[in-house]
Amino acid sequence: MATGPALPSTPEPLPLGALSDPILVDPGPRLLRAVVEAYGEAAPALVEPSVADLASEADGADGTDGAGDHGPSEIPTLNVFAGEAAVDVATAGFRPASRLAALLDADVIDLRVIDAPQPNPVLAGEETGFALVESEDREAAGEASRWHRVGDDASLRERYASAFAAAEPYGLRTPSRRRVFEGFAGRCDESVAAAVLRALDVAANPDAAGTDGPDSEETRVRAYAVGAREGLLDRTLRRACEEAGLGSPSTFTRIKRLLREADLIETASEPQPVGRPRERLAARGALAGAETPEETVAAVRGVAE
Repeated sequence: MATGPALPSTPEPLPLGALSDPILVDPGPRLLRAVVEAYGEAAPALVEPSVADLASEADGADGTDGAGDHGPSEIPTLNVFAGEAAVDVATAGFRPASRLAALLDADVIDLRVIDAPQPNPVLAGEETGFALVESEDREAAGEASRWHRVGDDASLRERYASAFAAAEPYGLRTPSRRRVFEGFAGRCDESVAAAVLRALDVAANPDAAGTDGPDSEETRVRAYAVGAREGLLDRTLRRACEEAGLGSPSTFTRIKRLLREADLIETASEPQPVGRPRERLAARGALAGAETPEETVAAVRGVAE
């Protein structure tokens, strides 16, 4: 039987659903990533949907009916009161940031920024709460981190509840995979949306597969490059990028300039039945010859530096 997300703690994993209205206070980057990974294991089609998942949803199929997968209404919610620096580290790269963004979009995690660091991370529900201390022996042995639960204090949650309620929700600058797909599918079509996601899935470092993916600037470059490879109108591509949460249309003026200066794109004026002509994009050089996501990424690697 499928289980919900569980904190990697000792002496055994702690199901987050065992706590009532829990709040996680001041997690470091590793703990925050571990929590997101726990949700990802419980609900992969929600947290990190594949291109096939998203295409099935777009065609009207249920994208969350896989074995061991929960929908947003079936998994416990969690309030996260984290330091901004820890969030920045934990979400460096498209992959981890988009996974957390998916949980924020689904209202599974409510993320807010705490003003001052605490002596230790705290996880507290209405009935109990405890400090969390990372296990150093497992880290030294190269094993996945786990956290010791220390104490049993039912008053811990109330120490942070009012400050959490007064803090503003934190908005990530990186969108979820689902938002990226829907933004491009809505303005362009599903094939373009799929091509963008496949380009974003390519490792940032070709010698280290499974890394966290491109940073925000490289994410924009890759998305715009895919649009140029597809021969989109510049205006359509800019709007798609905006609706996908990758940046405003004006942001992509700079991205377009970078690709043009690298001699990887060109534009052609295309008359319209009404109004001014539009610019249609076309790939040049290595980008024009790219046939796979990996080749597309290789063609634009270094453009954002």
